[in-house]
Order: sequence, then structure tokens, then C-alpha cells
Amino acid sequence: MIQCRELTTIKSESRLKHLLQRLPGYCPESMNELWMCINSTLPGVSRKSEGWVGLGCCELAITTECRKECKQASSKNDITKVCKKTTENSLYSCITKNEMGSTCCSYAGRHTTCREYCQAIFRTDSTPTVSQISAVKDYCQTHSAQLIHCVNNFTKSYPIHSPVDSLYCCDRAATHCQMACRQILRTMSTEHEIMEGLIKECGSQPLPQEPMWQCFLSSVQTPSITEEDNLPAKMDCAKLHCCSKANTSLCRDMCLEISSNWGSQTWQDFDQLCEYNPVETELINCLADVREPCQLGCKDLTYCTNFNNRPTELFRSCNIQSDQGAMNDIKLWSNGTIKMPFMNIPVLDIRKCQPHMWKAVACALQIKPCHSRSRGSVICKSDCVDILTQCGDTKRFHEGQTPERICELLSPIDDPEHCIPLYRYLTPSSLGSNTVKEVIHPCNPNPCPSNHICQVNRKGCLDELNCQPYLCVPGCKMGEASEFLVQQDARIQVPTRTDPTVCFEVCSCGPSGRLENCVEMPCMDTSKPCIVGGQRKSHGTSFKTDCHNCYCFAGETVCSTKECLSSGYTDDSHRHFTGLPCSCQDRFVPVCASNGRTYPSACVARCMGFKDSQFVFGPCHLSKPCASKPCQRNQRCIPKYRVCLSDVSDCPQYECIGHAATCDKNSEDSVCDTEGIDHRSLCHLHQAGKILAYMGRCQPKQVCGHNGETYNTVCGAYSDRVTVDYEAPCRAVGAVSDVAPDSACSLVLCPSLSTPGCHPVTPPGACCPICASILQILWSKERMNTFSKVWTKQPVTVHDVLQILRPHISVPQCDVFGYLSIDHLLVVIIAPMDQQPTPLQIEACSKEAEKIDSLINYASPTLVSHVPLSAFLTSEIKTSSIHSSGSTPWSPLTPALSVLLLKLSPTNPNTV
Repeated sequence: MIQCRELTTIKSESRLKHLLQRLPGYCPESMNELWMCINSTLPGVSRKSEGWVGLGCCELAITTECRKECKQASSKNDITKVCKKTTENSLYSCITKNEMGSTCCSYAGRHTTCREYCQAIFRTDSTPTVSQISAVKDYCQTHSAQLIHCVNNFTKSYPIHSPVDSLYCCDRAATHCQMACRQILRTMSTEHEIMEGLIKECGSQPLPQEPMWQCFLSSVQTPSITEEDNLPAKMDCAKLHCCSKANTSLCRDMCLEISSNWGSQTWQDFDQLCEYNPVETELINCLADVREPCQLGCKDLTYCTNFNNRPTELFRSCNIQSDQGAMNDIKLWSNGTIKMPFMNIPVLDIRKCQPHMWKAVACALQIKPCHSRSRGSVICKSDCVDILTQCGDTKRFHEGQTPERICELLSPIDDPEHCIPLYRYLTPSSLGSNTVKEVIHPCNPNPCPSNHICQVNRKGCLDELNCQPYLCVPGCKMGEASEFLVQQDARIQVPTRTDPTVCFEVCSCGPSGRLENCVEMPCMDTSKPCIVGGQRKSHGTSFKTDCHNCYCFAGETVCSTKECLSSGYTDDSHRHFTGLPCSCQDRFVPVCASNGRTYPSACVARCMGFKDSQFVFGPCHLSKPCASKPCQRNQRCIPKYRVCLSDVSDCPQYECIGHAATCDKNSEDSVCDTEGIDHRSLCHLHQAGKILAYMGRCQPKQVCGHNGETYNTVCGAYSDRVTVDYEAPCRAVGAVSDVAPDSACSLVLCPSLSTPGCHPVTPPGACCPICASILQILWSKERMNTFSKVWTKQPVTVHDVLQILRPHISVPQCDVFGYLSIDHLLVVIIAPMDQQPTPLQIEACSKEAEKIDSLINYASPTLVSHVPLSAFLTSEIKTSSIHSSGSTPWSPLTPALSVLLLKLSPTNPNTV
């Protein structure tokens, strides 16, 4: 540390550079504290506020000034002038805990499970339990003695219970008490002081029937869990979803065991027998989705720097811990052996043999680039063979070991669409810092406390000076040992039994931070096959019949209903083929069906199963659902148009609300009434006795939405989560088939494309192409009906589905829209929000769409554990691309250019 202090006093840049070059010679890389000190205190060190480990603690700051300073800081030293340790105990305690957690857990290296157990110890919202500590000791002792020693130092000094652990209870207090409750828990340390403070400020006695007191008393009186205590049956419900994807009974049973109980030895067996088993790829990828979901963007890495500035690439683990883990891997591999759970690989001195390639390997395995089509994080086989051929120590290979055989186990894939090609990360990204700012990732890295979910802030703030691009939303863990969070009030499907009969219960995420109010769902027999054309199709199989996409779901064959043009068609049959259901004529004479969807004609409505008594002529948005006065006298009826996906109950197009006595003065969510007058909020509109036209400010121009409804303005369409087809009232219906001839859309004047050079896509049933990405989702009506009947007692709507999907889009420059197509596919559109989006923004939206498409098609629990998204069966995607010169698709860095740059650049192991 003396050398570090001396360095900070040197004023000569040349002298400083000279000493830094010599410093590694007498200060080895293992001196972590010294190097962290140098990196944080040297003059001119760049500040990277998004990357520091204390960012997630900033919400614990008491004063606004401290909270703001914390969010802009790059280290603890940056906040000491504003954030006083005497008053900000909770903040500094949290930062210290995060710093220790970052250091300790980096020793886990590539052992994901060990790192998970380690991170559970350092969660800022809970006290480490005896069982958690034992799990770390049992599992990690064979991987890293340093990690065990580091965790022991922390747990010995950590208090049994911290008042901050009960902060979530304040959310259950009365509104006037919540702020005082948080202040008391952050500033007072003894239980007596806290109790007296809460009684005084909240004006209530500690009665167990009061929600806040019930939560608080149970949290402070519950002792640490001991090994003898009965643990919950389901330790990780998210991973339980994955177990049914196992191809072998051995791995399925192990998966069930490790997801239901603390079974450290089973984890080790699972790693050895299943983690690298090529037949268990689907299971392993599913578990990876739960542990580390794929996210766009990577930045602020100090070791794996070639992974920075990649805003449209997906990564599982772009963070400080993985960056440190890659450096630790290189140190371990430098000893001459790469230790794997099931084999050791002898290598030559990697500091001399292909050091830049080894660094790319270590960084790739830690940062985990995640291709949307496979979601795997395995380097390509050819790269694996090349590097082991050149740098494997063949003299120490075991009998029968060859680079090819080793790589067949480690990296059996050589398709660049399904594996990580190392050339991509041998050079820095071609994108400059200004270009990267076109696409931001406010939730990557996660700035929120560990019991909150980070979501993109799409509403803005009243206080623009302190406005953040993200929101921290309270969440629930899916089990005692789970790190996977779901949003408060979300409905989650949890497996209770698997194979062959699959049973679920649906639970809600309650204010206590736990899943509660669970309701059993009817079980499904997944052993029942579907018989199609004399052939057996097993549950979960996607297939095609003619032009239809089909899916076998527990013995039921679900297919799309689009019209097919047979292969033996004649010119005459092609002339009469419209591509619409039942080959209906493409005349636009709209009718409104009982599900709230406007169909272009009675012919189409009948074809989709509606009787004449179930539809009326005219668009649904011109109906007057409140005319029959369906609400009680003390309530107000407002139109609420919706399209229902379930049909076990009515699909009401109105909502009954009470009369508000006063409106929130701080509410600034503008709305427009049917007379074209703006109101500050929906509440103010109701007080004025007006009728809602749409959310947002009044605008005069009518537009046609992709759902076939006419809106008075773009804002009206967007408030329904519908994108715009063209300006003017709806007058035509587009084709839903790729082979349909020109339709009445030829009479429509389409707007020019938002971005020059865009290769657009046309949504089904629409007339005009757009620069966006489209998912066409096949879904199970039976499943939607089950959710509606058993759980909500209300219809499931398109808007419900879109609102659940929306938080999964992590880039603010993209948003989710959608509608039910006339042939009953669920169409989801992920579109850029700028009026003239850049190529990078269009690329980002395409990648977000590919991510969602992959999660649906692989039935990933990160998506399909949500009700009603678990009714999704398959998805087809169409994405826009940018043509820079009319022929070549735009790409941030083509493979040929990467290889050329690699040949021109000198070998430098410190540039990855």
C-alpha cells in the first residue's frame, strides 16, 4: 500500500508511466487490494458509475443529496463528503456487504452453483442463515479455499439481524406511516427504539392483525434457520420448471432434488454427469436462463475490454464479478492444468502460447455471449480444437486424449449461429462511444436492491432533475434458494409434479415478498401423443401440416388457421385466393365480435367460429358499451375496449369505477376526452363528467391501427398498445398469407419508411410495411380458459399479455405492441420508439424480439412461468434489417472485417 500512496503523489506523467510498467514485476497480480487501490486512486482514472458494486445500495440513503451522489459515484471514496457515516449507517453497511460479496464470489470462477450459494450469503435484504452458510461450505470447499475463507470472515462478523432486513415491511404500512417506517429502520439500531418510534409515528399499537406489525414482528422474532429446521419443499420453483426438459431420468431426478432440497453432493454429481452431457443441452440452457437470463449490452469491463461497447449483443453475465472471474481463470490455467468437473486438461504455458486466444476463451466462458437461437454459451468446436492443438501439453495427455476428443465433450457444436466464435472477441468493438449511446441498458448492470426487479422507466418522472431511466419494483423470489425474482402481484405457475402427469399451482407474488394464495390447476398428461396423418407426435413437438404451424400439447393438436394454397393450384384458383380465412373476399365491411375484436367482414368472423348472433356490424371502437347503464348508481361507467383471449366468461367493454373525492395533485398522466379536451389525469376527467377518448394529449389526426380499429390519434392507438398502419380511417384489410395476391391495400397511401435503407416487414392483416420486428405466436385457448376459470374469474385479454411481456424488453428505445390477428394468432410487434430510428436501434429491437422468440420456443421459465404467457406454444419471427448500400445488410462488424483486423493488429494479451 506504500507504493500505492507514493504513486498518487507523482506529478510527472512519464515518471508515473515508467513506474507502472515496472510495478507488476514486484507487485504480483494476486495482491488484489493493492491493484484495486491503484485502479481507484490514480489521477485521471475514468469514472464508471454504472459498474460500481455500491450502486444497488443507493436507495438506502436517507438524504436526497447522498442518494444522488451515490448513483453518480464510481467508488465509496466518492461519497464520503456528502454521505456522512454517522447518519448513513445502512448505506455504508450495504456497500461494505456488496464489496465483500463481489470479492468473495469472484473466487468461484466458472462454478455457477458455487457462485449462486455465495451470492445468497451477501444479499442485502436478508441475514445469511445457517443452512445457507453450510451450503457454501459443503459445495464450494472443493472448488476454492479462498472463497470459503472469505465467506467465513464475513459471516463471523455479520450481526444476527439488521433492522434494514425488515424494510420491506414498511410497504405494508398505512400510507402516512411508510416514510417514517423506513426512516426509523435506517437510523435506529435497538428493537426498543424501533418499536417506540413506530408506535409514535404511525399512531398504532403492535397488533398482529395489522399488516405492517404482522410483517415486522415475524421478521424480528424469527431466529436464524438451523439445519434441523424443516425447510420448504420447493427451494427453487424456477429451476423446477426446467427438470421436465431432462432427456435422461438420472438428470431429471437430480434436477428435482437440487431444486427441492439443500443437496450439495447432488449438485456436484449433477455438474459431473449432466452439465456437459450433450444430450442435456435443453436442460442446461433452461437452468442457465434461470440463473443468468440473457441481456443486451456489455460495458465497463476492465479486464475483458473487447466485450465492451456491444449494445446489440446478448450476454448472460457481463458484470464485475465475471470480469474478475476471467482474470482468476487465467491465473489458474497458467499453472498448466485446466480443471473441469469431469476431467483435467494439461496445457503448455498459456502466457506464451496464444495468450490472446486464452484470454478470449476465459472471458467468453465467464461473460457468456448468448446466441438467441440456442441460448448456449459454448465456444465453437473448431476454435477449441485449434487452441488445444497448439497449446495442449500432449505429453501429459491421458491415454486416448486428443484435442478432437476433448472438444467433442466440451464444445461439440461448430455452427456460428449456435456457438461462440472467438474471432468476434479478439478485437475491440467497432462502435464508438457516441454510437453506443443510441441504445442504452439502464438495468444492466442491475442498480436495484436484491429483492427488487429493475424495469425500464417508460413513464418519466415529475422530478426531472432526479429522474432515473429505470424503476426498482418490489419482487418475490421463486423459492427459498432462488435468485429469480418476479414482480409483485404477478401470477406465477409453479410445478408440483412432473412426468408423465404434469401438475401446477398458480400463486401470486404478495407484499411479504413471497409467493402466496396458491390455487391448484388441472393436471396435464404429457405422455399422451398427438396422432397426425397416422404419425405419433409427442407432447411439446412443433411440426407443420401443409402451410400450418402445429404443436402437440398434452394430446391436443393445436394448429394455425391461415388459408393454404395447395401445391397443385391452377391459375384460376390462384386468382381467387385472397389469403384471408376461408378465402373470404378482401372487402372491408367491419363487424364487431363478442370477443371485442373487429373483423374485416362477416365472412371472416363466421370462418373464425362466431355465429351471426355473436357479432354486430361496425367497428368495436364505435360501440357504446355504457349506453345500457351497466354500473350501479354510485359508480361511473367508462368504455374500456379490450380483445379477450378466453371465452369462458363475457368480454365486457366497459369498467365501473367509484367517484373520487379528490385527485392526486402530483398525477400528470394526461388524457383526452371525446370532445377533444385535455385533462391532467383520468381522475380529473371523471370529476369533470367527461368521457375518455384515449390516454395521452389530444391530437387531431385519425389513424388506422394494425388491429383494424380507427383511432383519433397515434396516442390513442399507443394507449391500446397498438402500432399504426397508416393515416386515415381503416378502409382495407391486408393479407395474412405470404403468397396472397395484391389486395384492396393498393388503394391505401402508406407512409414512407422511418429509416432509409430499411428492409421492412408487414404485419399480418396490415397494408403498410414497417421497420420493426414481428412475432406470430400460436397459443392454447384451452389453457387461457383454464387460467380465466380457475384463477382470475375474469377474461384474459391481449392487453394483459402485452403488459406482462413489456418488462422483458430492456432497451428504452424499443417497446412492445400487439393485437390478435384475424386468423387468431397473437401478433407481438417490438418497434423502435424514435420517429427516425438509427440502424443500431432497429438492430437492438430485432435482438430483443429474437430473445423473446427464443424464450417462447424453448418454453423458458423466465417467460412461461408467468400466467397467462404459459399458454404460448410456438412463435415465428420476422425482423427488419438495414441495407447500407441497397444490397449489404448493416452489421456492426462483419466476420471478414474482424479477421482482417486481427491479422493487422499485433498480438497483445491485454487488449481483450
